[in-house]
Amino acid sequence: MADYKATIGIECHVQLKTATKLFAGISNDARDAEPNTLISHICLGLPGALPVLNSKAIELASRAAFALSTKPQKFSKFDRKHYFYPDLPLGYQISQFEEPIILGGYIDVPLKDKIKRINITRAHLEADAGKSTHPERADFSLVDLNRAGTPLLEIVSEPEIHSATEARAYAHELYLLMKYAGVSDVDLYHGNMRFDVNVSVSQTDQLGTRTETKNINSFKAVEKAVEYEVARQIKVLEKGDIIVQETRGWDDNKLVTFSQRTKEDAHDYRYFPDPDLPPIVLDEKFIERIKSTMPTMPVEYRQAFSQLDLDNSQADVILEEPDLASFVYSIIDSHGTKTAKTIANWMTGEVVRLVADEKVAWKSVYDKSSQLVELVSMVDADMLNSTTAKEVLLEILQTGKSPKDIAEDKNLIQESDESALILIVEQVLSDNQKASDDVRAGEMKAIGFLVGQVMKASQGKANPAVVQKIIKQIIGIN
Repeated sequence: MADYKATIGIECHVQLKTATKLFAGISNDARDAEPNTLISHICLGLPGALPVLNSKAIELASRAAFALSTKPQKFSKFDRKHYFYPDLPLGYQISQFEEPIILGGYIDVPLKDKIKRINITRAHLEADAGKSTHPERADFSLVDLNRAGTPLLEIVSEPEIHSATEARAYAHELYLLMKYAGVSDVDLYHGNMRFDVNVSVSQTDQLGTRTETKNINSFKAVEKAVEYEVARQIKVLEKGDIIVQETRGWDDNKLVTFSQRTKEDAHDYRYFPDPDLPPIVLDEKFIERIKSTMPTMPVEYRQAFSQLDLDNSQADVILEEPDLASFVYSIIDSHGTKTAKTIANWMTGEVVRLVADEKVAWKSVYDKSSQLVELVSMVDADMLNSTTAKEVLLEILQTGKSPKDIAEDKNLIQESDESALILIVEQVLSDNQKASDDVRAGEMKAIGFLVGQVMKASQGKANPAVVQKIIKQIIGIN
């Protein structure tokens, strides 16, 4: 297998976050709707029905262009893509072929040990088809047209991905970009993002025959589908057979791809300009307005968070929530990296668990930034240790009270006055003579036991660092 090179390109269908469909004033949110209730004469393609373009879709596609490190085309147009399927009532799909709204761009994909740039070929607007359901052991299929006419942006990568790991990382980074840019709800469970994975293998620099595995809706499935398809194609070639260019499906339970139909080429769809829709013409003023409203994006947050010396998993947790990333970023800006790092550690540890358990909501956390900053200052001033600080943190998030009031009410303020601690330390050393002798003999593990005994005697209020210093002074070691 090492002699074969895999080449992967990914097409991603992103459902745009509009209130209504691409060409009809019908709700775009079909998640809880009964089948075939969000339809109109335009969705059904009835005679005389004329589409009217949703301007919000143009705005969101333009935001996607900037998220992909490019800008929207000033001129684009719609075409008709002809094919026949029960869930396509028009007999064609309204899409963009020759003049898409986005050309070029790239995504800088973070991998374990590097950043890899994956270039974008194009991204085009199109109206989604309906949905066909094929009940098991039934001799019929069901068609739901609620999704027909939903605005999609299809983002096509260059074939520059060469492993399953890279494919997953690319899909996840694209997800973050569309989420941060406000282009889509990116709800993978409900199909707001669906990935079509094109895979070929070859032992030369020439690309092999590709297959397309369609409608994958999780990052793990993208990775597993690529792994399976690469292995399957190599096995076929090793047997002396040829790869058939075809469309394949993905079985998420069996973790295998399966053949669906032979793959069409562009000429099979008989594209021609849609006669009912005028071209989209954007002026420079519109493009600059969209650019000026773009938020801080993941790459900028990563650069800022690199100052905090977080591990990759912590940074990933923060970046999954745009509001959390903005919150930590604002702490860096207003209170510096030291305070921000402590808060980031809390956010990715205790707080994320509380949110997962639905004990607090992220918004309530963001509203308590002043209390969190004050709590950090108490830790820095040795008024609280890391354990008691987490206890106070929980109380802050549940009550909104000030950390000082909470610490005083719970009698948690740490004792750092050496004169007050010397008597406790002396008593502990006297009661634990063997451990004291072990420390004198150089057994430094024993000092941890002695510190623990002092903490116990002080009811957890002693400052461990100060206690250790006093023990060393009394015993007479450096």
